[in-house]
Amino acid sequence: MGRAALIPWLGLCGAVWACAAGAEHDARPGARGTIATLPGAPPFSAELQAELATALAAKGPAYVPRTRHRNDDGSPRYTNRLILESSPYLIQHAHNPVSWYPWGDEAFEEARRLGRPVLLSVGYSTCHWCHVMEEESFEDEDIARVINESYIPIKVDREQRPDVDSIYMAAVETVTGRGGWPMTVWLTPDRKPFYGGTYFPPRDGDRGARTGFRTYLTELRKQHDEQPERIASLGDRITARIRQQLTPAAAAAADLPGAEVLDATVLVFTRQFDPQHGGMNRAPKFPSDFPNRLMLREYHRTGSPEYLDMVTRTLESMAAGGIHDHVGGGFHRYSVDGEWLVPHFEKMLYDNARLAILYLEAWQATGRSDFAEVARRILRYVRAEMTAPEGGFYSATDADSPTPEGHAEEGWFFTWTPAEIRAAVGEAWAPVVEAYFGVTESGNFEGRNILHRSRSIDDVAAQLELPRERVEAILPQAVDRLYRARLLRPAPLRDDKILTSWNGLMISAFAVGGQVLADPSFVAQAEKAADFVLGRMRQDGRLRRSFRGGTLTRDAYLDDYAFFIAGLLDLYETTSDPRWIREAIALQETLERHYRDAASGGYFMTSDDHEALLSREKPAFDGAEPSGNSIALMNLVRLQELTGDDRYRARADALLRSFGPTLERAGAGSTEMLVALAFRLAKPKEIVIVTHGPKSEAEPFLAALRKSFSPNRVLVVASQGRDLADQAEVVPLLEGKVARKGKPTAYVCESGVCSLPATEVEVFMAQIAAKPPAGPKENP
Repeated sequence: MGRAALIPWLGLCGAVWACAAGAEHDARPGARGTIATLPGAPPFSAELQAELATALAAKGPAYVPRTRHRNDDGSPRYTNRLILESSPYLIQHAHNPVSWYPWGDEAFEEARRLGRPVLLSVGYSTCHWCHVMEEESFEDEDIARVINESYIPIKVDREQRPDVDSIYMAAVETVTGRGGWPMTVWLTPDRKPFYGGTYFPPRDGDRGARTGFRTYLTELRKQHDEQPERIASLGDRITARIRQQLTPAAAAAADLPGAEVLDATVLVFTRQFDPQHGGMNRAPKFPSDFPNRLMLREYHRTGSPEYLDMVTRTLESMAAGGIHDHVGGGFHRYSVDGEWLVPHFEKMLYDNARLAILYLEAWQATGRSDFAEVARRILRYVRAEMTAPEGGFYSATDADSPTPEGHAEEGWFFTWTPAEIRAAVGEAWAPVVEAYFGVTESGNFEGRNILHRSRSIDDVAAQLELPRERVEAILPQAVDRLYRARLLRPAPLRDDKILTSWNGLMISAFAVGGQVLADPSFVAQAEKAADFVLGRMRQDGRLRRSFRGGTLTRDAYLDDYAFFIAGLLDLYETTSDPRWIREAIALQETLERHYRDAASGGYFMTSDDHEALLSREKPAFDGAEPSGNSIALMNLVRLQELTGDDRYRARADALLRSFGPTLERAGAGSTEMLVALAFRLAKPKEIVIVTHGPKSEAEPFLAALRKSFSPNRVLVVASQGRDLADQAEVVPLLEGKVARKGKPTAYVCESGVCSLPATEVEVFMAQIAAKPPAGPKENP
């Protein structure tokens, strides 16, 4: 983009080649604890300096500041307001020479007082390109001077403030047609965006860009000062677009969406499917881009083998590719290529939670043990590396990791050379590992090797002239040696904040994993995490968004409630402990009271007493995570089936009517909502198993059920007597159910009408498999 067309919306011409003059700053090295004046910024007040110095000292002698600007004693030369924050991402930027503010009224009041625009930078702690922009621009004293002299700069952690992120991402997408992180947005002091983008190279010509960040900074400040009416008008226009995009029209559909919406959406994905590697036929590839869970349910509904084949091909390719961590378990965030080979190496909790459940469902649908093993290894990885001692789950690990030379390099921790393979597993086993995982001297990623399953065990055995059993025995032992060797490397940074929403997703994964894999340790892990959230992340009956180091952040969002309620419901169906469903019901009532759109149905992202922003979003579309309304819809239909309370059905139907036009127009963007719609349309099975003695007597029924892909059902197990009576207070399905003749007895019901009680597993499974008789098509 040439400078004459630098910002088409503003009609800029020419360029300013000199930055604004400013007072010299004091950058002289100081003693540990001294707070130096930032380039181009006025000195902090004595009170703020003392507060910053105290916060820095509280980090302790082991604290390593993330900056290249150090005093002679190793202490950071610069410290800004972000040292006072709890977010790992904000603390990463606490020693930039930029005079960052956290999001809040103070920054905007200062911008208004000085007549300056605001520079908003949004990212997250494990974002590779966020790190790149930090190093290139925010650590650059010259660029920092321009920012400090011309703007009020604000840093936001998108994971702690998804509301702010969503609003300004909509602005960036409006201006540029695409989004991503790091996100950079220019705002007026009244918080309205007038320009934005994602990553900017620092200077003209860098990374092939004709226009760099420094030029944008000077030109946009010039336009802000010289054409204030035009900037204000532009901010109004973009804000209007944001409001239109984030809050659907109040008019709702007269009828509920039906199966035709499912059919139309599936057709879209079948046309865009990559028949060779699975997933969408494009690059980069994200695991969430292709709606595998919806396709599994459409296979269940229609019996089409094509849908199952699309899912299995995708999961096979992902499990074989470099996006899968073959040594430690779990998946990286996405693949930069179309073959799932070269990942972006960060690992996100939410991805791994969703993928664990997906692979478990695929195992149920196909009987393939390799899919179950992938899920099992995800959960073991999270338990070993992403779990706090108190039980909550950490958020993510970085794409970058330190090399032996001490500099950060993307993917170094996860990649290998043949020499490293030999040192780890020994000369005798190295040929097997190298053949199976495609290891070569030249490598496939910057001279190193991303491990991927390049050939089958049979092919490796034939190539090396070894018995297949020998290769099969070597590989798991060799992988264990690789893992132990990798533990000796400097690990990527781990974002150790605990988010309620992502913990809800992982609680679901461990609960479902414990149920499907018959592993009580996974169930115990889910219960411990749920106890942590309820005990440490709830205040006065309301959830909080984030926890780190004993510090809680602001009130929770829709997805925090929806995802965590879903986790509690999964725990209830796994354990039949009524505590979990009672907690789910209580939190659902809080959601109704503070987040529901009573006029149009559905839920807002923020509560009714939340900070007023440019728009109060009512999210419809899934991204890397499902939308809060998608999961809230599934929670409502499950709660209705379990409790028989028609208020849940009414709220679910109001939500569906609210988003009906969106589903009909763009269902491919809301596939998790379609999963809930499929459940709503299916006449879900209400399964009750009653035992005469301990609930373990239900195991023969549960063993058969866990091998069956039965997505549209609820499950309750009760021991006759006090346990059944306690649960029946919340779940009326249990009323009148008994263990016939002292035998464990299963009841399979639809809409409260039950088949004959079954004491034989074969009869029970036949009832599960039975589909309702075909009849005239009705609107639900």
